[in-house]
Amino acid sequence: MAKILVCDKISSEAVDKLKSLGHNVDVKIGMTPEELTSTIPSFDAMIVRSATKVRKPIIDSAENLKVIIRGGVGIDNIDYEYARSKGIQVRNTPSASSPSVAEMAIGHMFSVYRNIASANWRMQKGDKFKVIKKESQGKELANKILGIIGIGRIGHELAKRALGLGMTVISYDAYIDDPGMPNVKMVSMDELLTNSDIISLHVPSMDKRVIGKEEIGKMKEGVVIINTSRGGSVDEDALLAALNSEKVLGAGIDVFIGEPEPKPELINHPKVTVTPHLGASTKEAQARIGEEIASIIQEVFS
Repeated sequence: MAKILVCDKISSEAVDKLKSLGHNVDVKIGMTPEELTSTIPSFDAMIVRSATKVRKPIIDSAENLKVIIRGGVGIDNIDYEYARSKGIQVRNTPSASSPSVAEMAIGHMFSVYRNIASANWRMQKGDKFKVIKKESQGKELANKILGIIGIGRIGHELAKRALGLGMTVISYDAYIDDPGMPNVKMVSMDELLTNSDIISLHVPSMDKRVIGKEEIGKMKEGVVIINTSRGGSVDEDALLAALNSEKVLGAGIDVFIGEPEPKPELINHPKVTVTPHLGASTKEAQARIGEEIASIIQEVFS
């Protein structure tokens, strides 16, 4: 039996599952780093999502910790190399949320191309029906070129959906040469930037921007940028300038620099559709995350 500390919200079904397996589960959401540092010494396992940051002082206090589980794709909120150097496993649930994030990216593409969010807002505030209709002519996703930066699990799920919509899919990935999908062509970053009608990012947290002023300068006029990946992946100032100059037709953004207080100029821009980091926020994804967490716990403590 393991003593498990749950630091961020996971499904109640996941907590019940862990308890049914005989584990002692303590749910303490919203602790400060100082509170977590003083709480963690007696626990064998820690479960976090994206809110809790597991840094060196916390790891140093984790006298009995065997595993840190991140319910989600990335592990950049954990000092994972340091944890592993202390003999603590660091695991995540990479498959669980991939379909949900891919669907969110598709949703933003539709919203930008078909003016869904802007037309909805204009109707609600009382603009004339015929005026909105006249000014909201959109585009179809079919026959457009989608460039996916990062063809890992989420990129793979996105590609499947895009192909089903009749899009042409190209991809660049610094680590993957063959996506295992014959209808997805791997290209250089420059080829992707210059040929894509829509560019969607699916990369881990990085020290440098993936899309900045230079990259935007290589893109087609009227390109659409979708980011459901990491807030720092796109230079937000460069994106704003490109939106204002109409180099970029529109953007769909689920992740931001400075969360939970994103840049007001970006979220209020008329050519941007925004969501508050909802990529993995589906009932189905949360259930799968819980199942993967339970499986990892059983593997580590069996």
